Order: sequence, then structure tokens, then C-alpha cells
Amino acid sequence: MTRTALALLFAVLAFASLAHAADPQGYKVTIASVGNSEMDSTLKATSDLQGLRSTAPVSPFGLIARARSDVDRLKTALESFGYYQSTVTVKIDGKLVSNPLLGDQLTALPKGTNAQVAIGFTLGPLYHLRTIDVEGELPAGIRETLGLTTGQPAVASAVLDGGARMLNALQEQGYAFASVGPPVAYEAAQEPVLDLHFHVTTGAKVNVGAIHFEGLQRVHEALLRGKIVLQTGELYRPSAIERARHDLLALGVFSQVSLQTGTAVDSSGGVPITFKVRERLRHAITVNAAYSSDLGGSGGVTWTDRNVFGDAEQLSVAASVINLGGSDTTGIGYDTSIKYQIPDVVRRDQTLQFAVGALKQSLQAYDQTARTTSVTLTRKISSVWSASIGGATSEEQIIQEGTTYNYTLFAMPMTVSYDSTNLASPLEDPRHGIRSSLGVTPTFALGRPNATFIISQIKIASYFDLDKLFSVDPGRTVLAARALAGVAEGAGEFSLPPDQRFYAGGSGTIRGYGYQLVGPLFPDGTPRGGTAITAGSVELRQRIGTNYGIAMFVDAGQVGNSIKLVPDQVRVGTGVGLRYFTPIGPIRLDVAVPTKRGPYDDAFEVYIGLGQAF
Repeated sequence: MTRTALALLFAVLAFASLAHAADPQGYKVTIASVGNSEMDSTLKATSDLQGLRSTAPVSPFGLIARARSDVDRLKTALESFGYYQSTVTVKIDGKLVSNPLLGDQLTALPKGTNAQVAIGFTLGPLYHLRTIDVEGELPAGIRETLGLTTGQPAVASAVLDGGARMLNALQEQGYAFASVGPPVAYEAAQEPVLDLHFHVTTGAKVNVGAIHFEGLQRVHEALLRGKIVLQTGELYRPSAIERARHDLLALGVFSQVSLQTGTAVDSSGGVPITFKVRERLRHAITVNAAYSSDLGGSGGVTWTDRNVFGDAEQLSVAASVINLGGSDTTGIGYDTSIKYQIPDVVRRDQTLQFAVGALKQSLQAYDQTARTTSVTLTRKISSVWSASIGGATSEEQIIQEGTTYNYTLFAMPMTVSYDSTNLASPLEDPRHGIRSSLGVTPTFALGRPNATFIISQIKIASYFDLDKLFSVDPGRTVLAARALAGVAEGAGEFSLPPDQRFYAGGSGTIRGYGYQLVGPLFPDGTPRGGTAITAGSVELRQRIGTNYGIAMFVDAGQVGNSIKLVPDQVRVGTGVGLRYFTPIGPIRLDVAVPTKRGPYDDAFEVYIGLGQAF
């Protein structure tokens, strides 16, 4: 073999060796538990070996470098929980990452073989706080907001949170330019304790200066100045400024509202505040669709003008086709409406809405064609309470059991609502809090016969995050429950217009039973409705991964002439559901079965829609 051929052979072999060494090295990670679920979750989230395993392949030597980096990262995480004498060990295929032979061992692994990575911990003693010193002159009561006490574990997050609380308390008292330096910790030589030192500069107490708005195009500045409660000259408080920002977002015409506060006082002697806004597109078109095996399919479109004349007036036009098939419908219908909403009428947080609509629906219970008008005044009483009162009219024709009824209804609906879920949209997934409403609607019906009656209805839905009970991440496991009770007084069952009676069955009340099929029936099985309803649901919601979830639920209720429970009249439905979570809310698929199936009930019902069932 010539010298040239030998050189070529060695070059090929060397290249093949390098190529083999550069192949991605698959591996599996085992992270030992330290006996604390919160720490275990943090360590798992901190580890690059765990987080990058499937998304960022590495060579054998890259795996070693990643493991060495993890030692420092995990050590820092343990120290944040107060374990300053802890150690972290990482072994790959039984060898410490510091072993000089590990690289050759990994390179020699057959292609496709996973290396086994084991991460272990020795915690050592838990450090506690011994002394807590604050340098600087503080107003009365500020020192206590630190919330740190001698003897408590030296957990970094608790220490940092204490400094943040003290700074916030100072700013809430008008010290806009106060500063709380990062805590300095001194370790004792003979025992596992830390001495903390905070340096605080209070600065001068100041007021709110000039208030400016930037980014306005079509929205009138006068609307914004009337919307916010914040005023020039009042004491500077971050909470009041942030509340003003939220009030501006609540108008619905801005996609973003950010804050810029001055770094010094202005000519008025206060801190200037600038709200930087970005207006949303004026017009929007949304499409909706839903399906259930009892009501069939529906689909529609809504066109919205979010800012008609520059004062956040909203005009929306909606049209939907309903009753497309379905076991409890008899024909295709429609639901159309035009709504015009004016915010801050007479006073802030008070909205006036005008609406007209047309409805046609063909149900097993009755066929209805109606034209409606309404005027509603809604006042936001607080962040969780609101109330509304209005007037409504309806010209309608209803056909039930072959008889045609023509009615003209005059109603005055009054509602008080409570919502502590802190969600901007009812389509978002509630994880905690309560939603409830109490409605009373006096109504006068001209028809055959004339009737005067009052319909009262209360609804309550509660959401409980079970993260503390099951040691899971917040929002992953939620127990939801709802209850409904309603009664119509002043008119008997048959003098009450059919569409004003109570019905149960379907996604809004008792899943598993056909729409309106729970309660009194005519001899042919047509729903008759009643003057009272009671219903309730319990649903366990579990998130799986990032975008998926499952639900298990039980619904129960009755319809009759009294809200008093009658065991023979109560119907119960059970089922399971799948959820796919999107930025605008979860897509819901529920399948439910009746536990007491009657002659007109199907074996199961299917419901598809956007948003949770309640």
C-alpha cells in the first residue's frame, strides 16, 4: 500500500471516529426525591438535564458539560430553600461527571443506547434566620411589613418577598422613590444560621403629578379622564395607579395599557404618570359553533364595532342558525340580535344597553317565533358586585300541542351578580372563586289568558383549586359545583306562557337527559314545563399536560310545581368529558348518560362547545 493510500485510510478512519463522537447521545434521567414536593418540583424544573433532554440533543461530551452545569444550578436551587451545606452528585452510567474516563466510556456506547443519568442530593442542615437588621429611618408600622422573624427557615423566596413587601408598603404611603436594597446575609461560623441586613432609603413623600395619555387615535381623552379615579394632587399609591390601568383596560377598546412613572417630581410637586395605550382594531368578526345530540348543531357570526363615536360605545350585530338536527328539535331556527352599549352613562361604571332581536326555534316542547326589545342599565358596584335593572318587551307566537298562543310580554328584569373568579371573559377556565346571581323579573303577559307573574331565580357556581389537598401544581385539579333554584309566582302552570315555564335537561341543567325532557310531560311525551326548578352539578376537572384535560361530572335536578325536593321526580345524569385548552377558552366534549332512563330518553347525550359547562 502506498504512503498516499495509508494517509487517506487514516484520514477516513479519523473522520469516522469524529463523526461517531459527534452523534447525539440519548440519555434518561432519574432525579432523587428530597422528601418535599415543592423542592422536588423546583429541582426538576431547574435541571437542564431534565428540561432539555428531548428538545436539545447533545454529543457525549456535551452531555458531560450539561451535567457539570446542572451541579451548580441544582446547588443554587437547594440554597434557595435554606440548605447552604448541601451537595449535588450527578453520575452517568455509574461514573461521576468529574471522572476523566467518562468521555471515552460514552463514546464507546453502541449507537442508539441511552446513557443512564442519576442525580442525587445530600441536604445537610436547614439554615434559620438569627438576626434581622434594617438600616434606615422608617415610618411607623413599616418594619412589621417585612414579615420575617428570628428562627424561621432561611428560605430565599421568603426573604426576598419580605423586602418587596416593605418596599410596597413604603410606596403605598407616598414614598414613590423609596428603595430597599437586596438583603445581605452573613453566615455564622459555628452553627447553621444567617444574619440578614437590609438597607432602606425612604426619600420624600410625594403626590401624583400630571396625568398623561399616549397612543390615542380614535378614543377621546375625556372618556379616559372620567373613567379613572386617579387625580393629580392625591397621595402617590401604586395600588391606585394600577387600579386606574385596569379601569382603562376594562373599557374594551385597548389591547394594551402600560404605565410610565416619572423619576422626579414635576412642576406641580408630584410624580407625573403616563398611561401608554394601544387601541384594538375598531371592527371585529367572530364565528361560533356548537353541537349537542339533543339540540343539534348551531353556528353563527357576530360583527362588532368596539368604538362607534370615540367614547367606547359598542355596536354588535349577531346572527345564528340553530336547531340543525337534534333529537329534541323539529325544524331549523334562527337567533338574531342588534345591541348598542354606552359605557359610563351619567356616572362611571354604569352601562346602558339597547337591544332588539328575533328568535325562531322549533322544539319538542313548543314552536316559538318572537321579536324582542330591551333596555338595561348595569352598574358595577365593586370589583365583584354588579346590579342591573331594565325593561323588556316581547311579541311572540307559541304553538304547543297543536294550540297557537299569541302573547305580548312586558317585563322588568332585575339582577344582582357576584363574581370573584377574576376572569376577563366567561369563556376562560375558572379555577377559584364564586359566580352567583339573583334575578327577579315581574312580568305582565297579554294573551290567552292574561297573566301577571314574578319569576325569581338564583344561581351559584363555586370553584375549588385542590392543589393543597393533593400536592399538585395550582390550577391542575379543580372541583367545580353549581346550584340553581327558580320559581314562578302569580300564575298557574297553564296560565304561564310556555316559554316562561321552567324546563330541565341538556347542557345547562342535567346532562344525559334530552333538552327540556326532565319534568312534567304531556301524554305524548312533549315537555310541559313547570313553575319551579331545582338543579345542581359537581364536576372534577383535571389538566393533562399543557393543552388537554378530562372531566367527570354528576348532574341532578327536578322540575315541578314546588322547589321542595320530591325523590321520585329527581333525575340524575353522569358523564365524562375531554377538554382542549385554547387561548380563548377550553373546547369541551362531554358524553353523559341518564341514570334513570324514561321512555323518551336516549341512551346517552353528546355536547360540544367552547368554554366549560359552567
